[in-house]
Amino acid sequence: MAEDSHELRNIIEAALLACPSPLSVSKLVALFPDEARPAREEVHAALAELEAACAERGVELRRVGNGYRFQTKQRYAPWLRKLSETRPPRYSRALLETLAIIAYRQPVTRGDIEEIRGVAVSTETMRTLLDREWVRQVGYRDVPGRPALYATTRHFLEYFNLGSLKELPTLIEKRTPNEIATELNLSLPLDAESGTESGDVAEADNAAARSTAGEVDAEGEASLRAEANRSPPLGD
Repeated sequence: MAEDSHELRNIIEAALLACPSPLSVSKLVALFPDEARPAREEVHAALAELEAACAERGVELRRVGNGYRFQTKQRYAPWLRKLSETRPPRYSRALLETLAIIAYRQPVTRGDIEEIRGVAVSTETMRTLLDREWVRQVGYRDVPGRPALYATTRHFLEYFNLGSLKELPTLIEKRTPNEIATELNLSLPLDAESGTESGDVAEADNAAARSTAGEVDAEGEASLRAEANRSPPLGD
């Protein structure tokens, strides 16, 4: 039985390393023929063993969205960044603020976003979020004009290393991106004239949502938190 468990763990490890996108428990179970298909509990146990085995390694097993993947640990990013020949993408503060509002208030319309930010949302900002597949249109609000409703996607969870929307940072008080960056020991210099982020976005992939979330008015904290917790979790 121990040998079978070891082989199951090895198969799951190989599958996760070979697949470019996270694999759900259902997909892992489906890898096996019917006569040798493991129970979901066995797959979960194998995943827990793999996660524990990575404790002292440079990689970790992480659940993102509804799947699992191996990824390098964040603290090794300064070394790994030297392997990339291209500069990481840069995003404006307006785009990150818009994304944060969608994440915390979803589903929302462009009008909702503009009311919170106090300025118009540019078409380019929405197009970028849609092209990156961080947000998608999920329906229409039943009011005159039927404005489109937007929500985050599974790609958003994967990119920002979140298991579910419940892992979004809790909104406590209004803070600026620079204050939060300092707290997280990150370097996020901002261009004072353009308001465009001039830091290394790859250095803040897992903190972008935290940085921009601080721009949302603290008076809406209770309602924002309720919206995030009410969002349906993504299953296996």
